[in-house]
Amino acid sequence: MDARERLRTYLEQRRELGESEFVLDGMSVEEALGAIDKLRSPQPTRVQARPAPAAVTQTVRAVPTAAVMTAPPAPPIVIPRVGERVTDVHAVEGAKEPHADDEAMTNFKQGLVVGNVNGTLFEQNPFHGVRTLKALATLVEDCTRCQLYKTAKNAVPGEGDPDADLMCVGEAPGANEDETGQPFVGQAGGLLTKILAAIDLTRDQVFIVNVLKHRPPGNRNPQPDEVAACSPYLVRQIQMVKPKVILALGTFAAQTLLDTKTPIGKLRGAVHRYYGIPLVVTYHPAALLRNPAWKRPTWEDVKLARHILDSSKS
Repeated sequence: MDARERLRTYLEQRRELGESEFVLDGMSVEEALGAIDKLRSPQPTRVQARPAPAAVTQTVRAVPTAAVMTAPPAPPIVIPRVGERVTDVHAVEGAKEPHADDEAMTNFKQGLVVGNVNGTLFEQNPFHGVRTLKALATLVEDCTRCQLYKTAKNAVPGEGDPDADLMCVGEAPGANEDETGQPFVGQAGGLLTKILAAIDLTRDQVFIVNVLKHRPPGNRNPQPDEVAACSPYLVRQIQMVKPKVILALGTFAAQTLLDTKTPIGKLRGAVHRYYGIPLVVTYHPAALLRNPAWKRPTWEDVKLARHILDSSKS
């Protein structure tokens, strides 16, 4: 692999992490990738780099706790059971203190908090009256809320244990999922199965879904209107399954659930809250196939999810 290919691979990895700026004479990631493509042509064109901005700021939606990278070190996290009323962001009234041998739980930061246990998001859901996951899956299969149904072969509602303690949330179906109607099949699905097995879980013991229920053409990024159309299905699934932990797989799932543009590299390593449910962020299995070096941090993430599950049962 020549230097240009190595640079392109590196930039694609940074984009996978959710970064849009790369310090290279003030060029953005997209501009740098475009410059590399132009270098491949028989008559390369000189690329005029734009001036570096005087300051770069990022706006993050206000949430009850500060953003991950600006928050001061948090005290040891006490994980409440789902459904308990959260009376303080650092503690739960009547909750047990962490076990002395559960040292790993004290090493992770408190992350973003979206909503609260008594929030109205679930009650405002248009599918609030749907009582079973099977009935909701039928609605997904007949869904025309966005245009994706026109190009997809099959809807992919999700599958797994309806009483699962762990819910895995990905981005959208790919080609294999579109063919079968099942989430996370093919190479990425096989890797997810191995990841779950490493923390003593099988696919039958968890519930696996995507934010989008139909495949975007050519696996392109989901559009905002598509997310808005599909999100009520995911919200209702979370309400019915009542997982003790949500594992957000990849940048898109994490940023959608946490309503933030913070890169995945800054969202990892913290316990976030989605309407009272602990949420852990990690890399998408498809990204691990392209970047094996991310398997070690992914292992740390799923161990954290396992710690929370074990804590909730103690």
